[in-house]
Amino acid sequence: VGSGCSSGTAAHPLVTPEVAKQAILQAIELGYRHFDTAYIYGTEQPLGEAIVEAISLGLIKSRDELFITTKLWCSDAYGELVLPQLRKSLQNLNMEYVDLYLIHWPLSTKQGRYEFPVTKEEISPMDFGSVWAAMEDCQRLGLTKSIGVSNFSCKKLADILALAKIPPAINQVEFNPLWNQKKLREYCKANGVLLIGYSPLGASGTLWGSSRVLENEVLKEIAEAKGKTVAQKQICLKWAFEEGVGVIVKSFNVERMKQNLEILDWSLSEEERKRIGDLPQSRGCTGESFVFENGTFKTIEEFWDGEV
Repeated sequence: VGSGCSSGTAAHPLVTPEVAKQAILQAIELGYRHFDTAYIYGTEQPLGEAIVEAISLGLIKSRDELFITTKLWCSDAYGELVLPQLRKSLQNLNMEYVDLYLIHWPLSTKQGRYEFPVTKEEISPMDFGSVWAAMEDCQRLGLTKSIGVSNFSCKKLADILALAKIPPAINQVEFNPLWNQKKLREYCKANGVLLIGYSPLGASGTLWGSSRVLENEVLKEIAEAKGKTVAQKQICLKWAFEEGVGVIVKSFNVERMKQNLEILDWSLSEEERKRIGDLPQSRGCTGESFVFENGTFKTIEEFWDGEV
């Protein structure tokens, strides 16, 4: 993706299919070429419809000009369900293949239950061996060009790497100036796994997010010094871009989509990057939805294998 920005399609509360479709069409028109969806988001179908329309309008020549990511939800994270579930996603998208298929979270929940937050009592450890073997089958069959994971700690990523014939191409995780994933980034780099960041602005307005990134004083000061009208937002995206991390930005607003792309003709100084690098670190997306005192993961520390 030329800009380093991908367009995410997760929204909370959910938007109507028509709103999602129009936003995706506008994003394609503005030049976005990577779209990130998931079965649980309910946006696979509007994304597929928007792409058909974009082709008929001449905005793109074919689906091959786009990079499409979708994800396997926890209730389908069982060896025998992976392939049928990807076929279902492809049917929703009206596509023969996706470019990237991710395991959404490193756990399994009760089959047939599509909900978030999940029912904590129904969480079980994922059988990485059978699920990853099925993900590899998806790639071998050409239903996805590449496979990866999302929300995996170094330890859980190591578990996958130990048994993988085809290693994960991607680990998609929370990434912003207040949670810069230094340890995980180094681990991914050493093992040839690309780190992709979601919630680069802190996911304000979602179930799990907050405005802590956009209200950070250091980021505000840097934004003012740069004379950026959309301030901290562009500083966060530029910082991620200069750190070499691809980010997924979600917006259903055309002006904001344009602003997200306006990060190419200026730079942060060494001192500004150092100030951002020195910010105190803590997770925004804690995974507490999956933590239950009698459950598979009893604490947030346990869920992230101490990486908190």
